[in-house]
Amino acid sequence: MSRLKACFDGLKAQDRRALIPYMTAGDPHPDATVPLMRAMVAAGADIIELGVPFSDPMADGPVIQAACERALKHDVSLRRVLELVQDFRARDRETPVVLMGYLNPIEILGYEPFADAAAKAGVDGVLTVDLPPEEASELAAALVAANIDPIFLLAPTTTSARTKTICAAAKGFIYYVSLKGVTGAATLDVVAAERKLTEIRACATIPIGVGFGIKDAAVAARMAKIADAVVVGSAVVECIATNAGDFKAAEAKVVTLLREMREAMDSRGANARVA
Repeated sequence: MSRLKACFDGLKAQDRRALIPYMTAGDPHPDATVPLMRAMVAAGADIIELGVPFSDPMADGPVIQAACERALKHDVSLRRVLELVQDFRARDRETPVVLMGYLNPIEILGYEPFADAAAKAGVDGVLTVDLPPEEASELAAALVAANIDPIFLLAPTTTSARTKTICAAAKGFIYYVSLKGVTGAATLDVVAAERKLTEIRACATIPIGVGFGIKDAAVAARMAKIADAVVVGSAVVECIATNAGDFKAAEAKVVTLLREMREAMDSRGANARVA
């Protein structure tokens, strides 16, 4: 059983939702990445989404763009990201790690060599933002052969027909982008997200996570009522950015945010699903 499936199965048995924080690998410095990942787990994270720095992160807003720039100044490549995951695995064999990034670095490495290296490092899922499922068969096959889940995005504008295509291709979980625009762009519409998740569940056989626009504990708790997982990105990266010169201060800010979200999501009101 994959770590992602085991994680979601365990949470379902407890009537809890997954908290998935995002951070950009190497931000604010490569030496801070693994300690931050471990601190996230201690603060209540169930799955970690680790961003692969890229020079043109088209789906990301200014907060995560700046994080990529900070990481790239330290020459954090895809290979370096895999090394960081391997370092994390030295002490944590259970927490799933999902890489989120763009296709170019993977193509440069090659699909099968990337999948093999990612599996050896301990990666559990890969979300390639700019690779639609219609064009993803070769990479998806390499990932599945290496026991890594290919994860795909769904948007508010995704048609019913394409939703079925994505549901058929995705493994691990489906990532629903709750708003139109880039990361951190706006506050999400929970009612609209609930309607869309109902549509997705009609054909999905795996958990559904919701991300983009989740800024605080109150919003995380509301989303925990309708989704299987809550993904928080820009809010975490902002905590890091405002303390980029002090790793311990950045870690403390992230821990406080995630603990607040975890507590809110686990509250009695958050556990009563409305979808």
